Amino acid sequence: MPEYYDIFGNRHTASPSTRVAVLNAMGKKTATPEDLSREINRTALRKWKRNIDPVMVIFSSRPVAIIMYVPVRDGDEKNIHLKGFLCDEIGTVDEFAIPSDNIEILERSNVEDVTHIKIRATISAAKEIGYYELDALYKSSNFAVSVRSKIIIAPETCYLPESMAYASEKDSFPDKQKTWGLSLNLYALASGNNWGIGDFGDLRKTGELVAELHGGFIGINPLHMIPNRPPAGISPYSPLSRLFKNLIYLDMESIPDVAESIEAQLIIQSDDFRNNLKILRSAALIDYKKIAGLKTMILRHAFEYFYVHHYLKKTARADDFMQFVESGGRLLDDFALFCALQQDMFTDYKAMSWRNWPEEYRKRETAQVREFREANLEAILYQKYVQWQIDLQHGGVCNRLSELGMPVGLYHDLAIGSSDSGFDTWIAQDIMAEGMDVGAPPDDFNPSGQNWGFPPAIPEKMFETGFEFLIQTIRKNMQHGGALRIDHALGMFRLFWIPAGMKPEHGAYVNYPAENILGIIALESRRNRVIVVAEDLGTISPDVRETLSRFRMLGYKLLYFERNYPDPSFMSPAAYSDMALCAVTTHDLPTLYGYWEGRDIRAKTTLGLFPSEYLRQRQIADRQRDKILLLQALKSEGLLPESFPEEAENQAMITTLCLTIYEFLARSRCRMLAVYLDDVLGVKDQQNMPGTIDTYPNWIQKTPVALETVILSRPFKTLSKLLSNNQR
Repeated sequence: MPEYYDIFGNRHTASPSTRVAVLNAMGKKTATPEDLSREINRTALRKWKRNIDPVMVIFSSRPVAIIMYVPVRDGDEKNIHLKGFLCDEIGTVDEFAIPSDNIEILERSNVEDVTHIKIRATISAAKEIGYYELDALYKSSNFAVSVRSKIIIAPETCYLPESMAYASEKDSFPDKQKTWGLSLNLYALASGNNWGIGDFGDLRKTGELVAELHGGFIGINPLHMIPNRPPAGISPYSPLSRLFKNLIYLDMESIPDVAESIEAQLIIQSDDFRNNLKILRSAALIDYKKIAGLKTMILRHAFEYFYVHHYLKKTARADDFMQFVESGGRLLDDFALFCALQQDMFTDYKAMSWRNWPEEYRKRETAQVREFREANLEAILYQKYVQWQIDLQHGGVCNRLSELGMPVGLYHDLAIGSSDSGFDTWIAQDIMAEGMDVGAPPDDFNPSGQNWGFPPAIPEKMFETGFEFLIQTIRKNMQHGGALRIDHALGMFRLFWIPAGMKPEHGAYVNYPAENILGIIALESRRNRVIVVAEDLGTISPDVRETLSRFRMLGYKLLYFERNYPDPSFMSPAAYSDMALCAVTTHDLPTLYGYWEGRDIRAKTTLGLFPSEYLRQRQIADRQRDKILLLQALKSEGLLPESFPEEAENQAMITTLCLTIYEFLARSRCRMLAVYLDDVLGVKDQQNMPGTIDTYPNWIQKTPVALETVILSRPFKTLSKLLSNNQR
């Protein structure tokens, strides 16, 4: 897209240098006008030359129609026919034959002096949603063309539980069940049992306590694999892989092999180790590197025990492990190989990035990588063992919440992309745009724009590879949960590409095949019975939200932004969409207490994040106005007495006011309400300050109250009663 409008209404047109950089990153030659002309012609002819698209996404409400681009001689259209096979995922094959009378000609074109026609042939047999392989042969009197393609038959909508589903297209389901849950940063949980960072044991206990309070879900930060090294390697939203998870969340003392390994227990019970744990638990900030180091050391001893006492002896426990390995397939093999290369060969921080490895190790199919694989089978097996332990504990929490009757259970978060230095880009190099970062243009909370520091996928390459990487990513992140938040849902439609070395405001939007992407997500959502929440904040057009709603993806409504624009007053709860999750804030925005005090504005001032004094002063004035407007909104709902003072500078945020604001949201028609743990605890500093790396304590702040007392505190009991009264 050569131009866009920012949140302030200003039009931005991509500069020639930006356009050239984007085209080059897509693999297009732009050095001369002749190069550009050839690229345009090549693009126009590509579909005709390859005869069939590498993938076709067909929605289940429509006939299974095959589109092909094939040669024909004039007058020969009545002598064409198509036959072939359609194979499903379990190997069932359906044969078809379609005569010329049932083949529709849609378009004609001259391709290198040969007449080609675009045809549509419909397979009459109905097909279930899923993935199919097509092998077909087109024949005319003069030509024969053999083609292969992936056919994806997708549902029209994502999964919704019966209590949230539409009875009809016009049904606004006023009597449908709503649910509330607790949204938290798992890493931030403090407890007397963890090793200085929140873990699956803490998550399980939190889930049990929220279930007692009749909550329906636990929302958590992404569990993706990250380097666990500050400052840049600790963000859950800048992972090395979105396909695999971070070992730092393991509840170490719940692993059977840790308990049974003499070597592991000698270390854990030593005075030095116990002192380290005491320091890590009592610290206000999280030491990722040290915690990951301790857990890795113990995991290696646990694996050694498992390897000798189970794997080599082929016990039942070893059988379970091998089932996990088999189900992980090539993807798990490659991930374990990557980790072994990264940790056993290239151990310094710089070499965490595969781009800094010797050239012969930068591709997974080189002779040197194959030799390493064969010579390091045990090291690779260890990496699979670690992911097995994560999967067992993660799945265990999910099962426990289901046993407790939670209607949703775990509500996961999918980051918008992966670090340029990690596993995902190593295995998907062919589809990633070199020299590009993804980000966002300037907005009210981030006036300088954002650069998120990871490469975008090239839309054309995604299509040519059958969307396989996308499918794997969605499928993996829908495991062990009942809902999935897709960060920056606009990215399914368009992404903001920023050429290397340029500021965010000089980026440009690139369009993506949204209908195909949404269809694939809907398919995986149905199969895994997972609700999809589309984070639709920021510079986003109404048609995007309409499309997301059509696919029955819940919108993402934040109190801060739900206004009666252009009037800045806050929307009433009745005006909120019923097909949405609502919340007050997120990790990237100020907590309720911080918002009320303007703590985020002061932090941005200190950090120099405002591009101008005018914008800073405007935010200060707007915040004072917004606090008064919010108090007025509460009064209009009868949640505050008319006598409650509106002089915002004299009105502090207190527990009662915080809970009243959540009761305001609970009155909305939104299907899900996420209560942010930091709000209930009165935390003032947000978890992440966009636009910073090491100048703000991003991702390392712990909750100020230990888990053992937090959920049973009076605010939570009061909140539970308020929310339970508004469940319908």
